[in-house]
Amino acid sequence: MTTEHLIGSISADQPLLVVAVKEEAQFLPGDLPVLITGIGKVHTTLTLMTALAAGVHPSSLVNLGTAGALRPGLSGVHEVSTVIQHDLDTALLRTLTGETYGAPVELPHTGGVTLASGDSFVADGVLKDSLALRAHLVDMEGYAVAATAQRLGLPARLVKIVSDDADEGAAKSWPVTVAECARALADWVAREL
Repeated sequence: MTTEHLIGSISADQPLLVVAVKEEAQFLPGDLPVLITGIGKVHTTLTLMTALAAGVHPSSLVNLGTAGALRPGLSGVHEVSTVIQHDLDTALLRTLTGETYGAPVELPHTGGVTLASGDSFVADGVLKDSLALRAHLVDMEGYAVAATAQRLGLPARLVKIVSDDADEGAAKSWPVTVAECARALADWVAREL
């Protein structure tokens, strides 16, 4: 059985909730469609594009999920203003090709939170400190959702809840905090959507 699947039906008059894993979706209300993509930018992009290839596009994409805090004192739910890829060397590629690959995606929310997405689960204090110079939070799917929405001309919102500190304890923290995080994301959906 594949982990990627759509719960409900996509319709033009509703947002599509996009989450990486079932644990993050466990408390979401049943009145909105939910796409579980699997982990990472590639899985997310492929699953999302496949779901939208049928031609029915939702009113917007809302990516909900957990994230690691890159800076001290960050907790709770945050809506993202800018998302970058931390594992793609955009500057070097521009030097080599003259083209920009992986440019930051700006979102309509003006809260000033920057999310760094990459295909590695960040559980390393040295990498965390390096990423903290460019972003507030780190995840593995947000950039894929934002870039797909941008490509298709769909509005997007990225809503992340801090589940861990993106350090050596992150792999132990996430399984312990994910249910509580999922409840908080469901509460955000009930209030905001």
